Amino acid sequence: MNASILAVEIRDELYAIIRDPIAALFSIAMPVGMFAVFATLFGAEGDGPVSGATLMLATFGAFGVISVALTPGIGIAEDRERGWLRVKRVSPVPVRTTLAAKVVASLPVAFGVYTAMSLTAFAMGRFDTDIVTWLQIAGLLLLGSLPFALLSMAVGFVARGRSAPAIINAVFLPMAIAGGLWMPLEVLPAFVRDLAVWLPTYHMSQLGLGLLVGDPIIDNIATLLAATGVTASLAAIAYRSMRV
Repeated sequence: MNASILAVEIRDELYAIIRDPIAALFSIAMPVGMFAVFATLFGAEGDGPVSGATLMLATFGAFGVISVALTPGIGIAEDRERGWLRVKRVSPVPVRTTLAAKVVASLPVAFGVYTAMSLTAFAMGRFDTDIVTWLQIAGLLLLGSLPFALLSMAVGFVARGRSAPAIINAVFLPMAIAGGLWMPLEVLPAFVRDLAVWLPTYHMSQLGLGLLVGDPIIDNIATLLAATGVTASLAAIAYRSMRV
């Protein structure tokens, strides 16, 4: 994979994400806005010395990072519908470079969402962690977003441009709620709490929460690795059956 070509593709994908008003609203503005609202209402609560707003950096941070990680699939579906992937197949730029660029380009945007939430908590005076832990959470969230990016690509390979966002959100939003990304699992029905441990969204949130409160996260990492294997297989199958 040519590094210079990949860099150009990543730059173009970044521009596409930032310039798309729908992507900017649902993938960037909405998660940050929701965090600001919930941190204002419940940010003073918390687990011991860690404020609720800081704990929300793990849950809402996971929500924001995943929201951005799902954008490659939407872009793929739109490129297919426009015939752009057909052009890529006969151009000097390999399709795999374009696909990789879509995923890589989402990472700095996702980090920006997480940073915006952190600055919001800091402005409220409820940022109760050190920079090393903050960076560790960011790194784990970005790595943990890979299975969601692969899942979105699987949808993008087979869905139409207009239906891809609806399909992706229909899958993700229930997983976000049931996984405890918006509200504590304790306030949800018992069957939802039983379901949560099977969802990758739950294990994403537990990465940051574990670092903040000192709980082990090995099982959460193992589950996300397994989810990555499953979604990679789905993406590969969808790619082979893709019609451009």
